[in-house]
Amino acid sequence: MSRAYNFSPGPAALPEPVLRQAQEEMLEWGKTRSSVMEVSHRGKEFMALAEQSKRDLRELMAIPDHYKVLFLQGGATTHFALLPMNFARGGSADYVVTGAWGEKAAREAKPACAVRIAASSESDRYFRIPERAGWDLDPNAAYVHITPNETIGGVEFHDEPDVGAVPLFADMSSNILSRPIDVSKYGVIYAGAQKNIGASGLVLVIVREDLLARCPADLPQILNYAAHAKEGSLLNTPNTFGWYLAALVFQWLKREGGMAAIGARNAAKAKLLYDYIDGSGFYSNPIDKAVRSRMNVPFVLRDAALDEPFLKEAAAAGLLALKGHRAVGGMRASIYNAMPLEGVQALVDFMQDFARRHG
Repeated sequence: MSRAYNFSPGPAALPEPVLRQAQEEMLEWGKTRSSVMEVSHRGKEFMALAEQSKRDLRELMAIPDHYKVLFLQGGATTHFALLPMNFARGGSADYVVTGAWGEKAAREAKPACAVRIAASSESDRYFRIPERAGWDLDPNAAYVHITPNETIGGVEFHDEPDVGAVPLFADMSSNILSRPIDVSKYGVIYAGAQKNIGASGLVLVIVREDLLARCPADLPQILNYAAHAKEGSLLNTPNTFGWYLAALVFQWLKREGGMAAIGARNAAKAKLLYDYIDGSGFYSNPIDKAVRSRMNVPFVLRDAALDEPFLKEAAAAGLLALKGHRAVGGMRASIYNAMPLEGVQALVDFMQDFARRHG
């Protein structure tokens, strides 16, 4: 049986060279004569991997020196709550809601701070991103939160919005490392690993150092970003295997040419798929073209009765996990970094054949 093209929104496909290296090193990692999952997180071997991974990530994202890089746990949803606990307790924060994950981030913040919805595209079914000029921002807010890419709805910010002196916080779980970004425009970037970084269970947090002074001293240490930063993400036992996989992915990204090359590749993949959908007459995508996601491409068939045959035939053709989220239905192709252009072409070829036979 051959490996299929996996369009899962997350946990998502990993680069095949990374999986093969992990397979080769599963029983004996380096010179440890044991698995990476069996060595001490404070041992010299793992510490060396951790430091190299930070250097690689800083190089890939051009992270300025005055930012801390943390490798934590809990999934991005945990950090929906930790952000206001650390940076806005007793104050307020502005949220720009452009989809289901932005909604959840705002909802989870409410027990810890006053949440203001500065802008929302809910009335437009999240098919667009509200124009920046219309955002109702509070200059006294602790931060402005955005979700740069919504995996369910398929909208994406293609640049960094200017929010003035208030720090910009971003849940980049589904588009981190997919193209070059200006990290200096953000106060905090956080991302679950299971889409473009590695395996689920790891969360990457990039935080501007001066913001760590806001973390309340009476917050339990395990919930305190400043405490994690002080201990180099080793306050408690980290997700060592997840960290190891992330380190392999960073090295793979460097070999592939870094963010400029990956960004160009992702743009080409998205263009191929969107161009076919738009010209097909059989499939459609409702998202404002100016903010279409390059990571998650939702689409619907002309006749919803064909959804099940489409999914069944796609799976038989080696094209997996194309069912849309239950909240919106239809189909969704998630084309993260690990999806090669050949996989997208195979999907387009299948869609074209399916339309010819069922149109």
